[in-house]
Amino acid sequence: MKRRAVIKAGLALIVTTTAASIYRPAGAAVRAFVGGAKWIAKEIAPPTPVDPKVRVFLSEREVQQVTAIFDRLIPADDLSISASEAGCVVFLDYQLAGDYGKAEWKYLSGPFHPGTPQQGSQSSLTPAQLYRKGLAEIDAYTRKSLGKPFEALSADQQDHFLEQMEAGKVPLTTASSDSLFKQFLTNVQEGFLADPIYGGNKDMVGWKMIGFPGARYDYRDYVQMKGKRIDIQPVSIVGRL
Repeated sequence: MKRRAVIKAGLALIVTTTAASIYRPAGAAVRAFVGGAKWIAKEIAPPTPVDPKVRVFLSEREVQQVTAIFDRLIPADDLSISASEAGCVVFLDYQLAGDYGKAEWKYLSGPFHPGTPQQGSQSSLTPAQLYRKGLAEIDAYTRKSLGKPFEALSADQQDHFLEQMEAGKVPLTTASSDSLFKQFLTNVQEGFLADPIYGGNKDMVGWKMIGFPGARYDYRDYVQMKGKRIDIQPVSIVGRL
């Protein structure tokens, strides 16, 4: 996996959006409005940092499986530590235990029909259900066909199995293997680049790798530095609590 390519588009969007909010088009009129009620920002409780020592959804068996899968998708190399070392499994554990895992954002009343690739997953399963059933199926399949659980396979065997999953060639009933692979890849990317307050991106390793400055107040001092590496320490929400 080429990790830098995964994030380039998102990083460009952040910079573009910030610049658009700062600069006014040439010739645009400036109007000052007076009177009316003063707007006061609503007090909102900040997110609570997760405790990596407390497991909230995944079983020990599932943690071993997810760790092995995630560490093949983002292995340790000269760019960074591995996915599990960066806390991606912890991130996933807490996400599956919360609203994301319960698919609170998703319509689940049916009817359910296969959609187009542009429509995304049309599954009736929540992410939590998909992981629970999907991991069990993968375990049963690798034990039967390869004689070992996924985490006990060699690195080459694991890579080959994941490649087969990505190509949709592993027969699973919970979901197509390519859609399950996509779920794994999406979640490990999210964990690697999310704010550390959610359990992943330990020590902001993902942000440091791509040069992202983090949760700063604004970026006006850096908008003009197009194409240049921003050599500043990232800031997490955790550092502002």
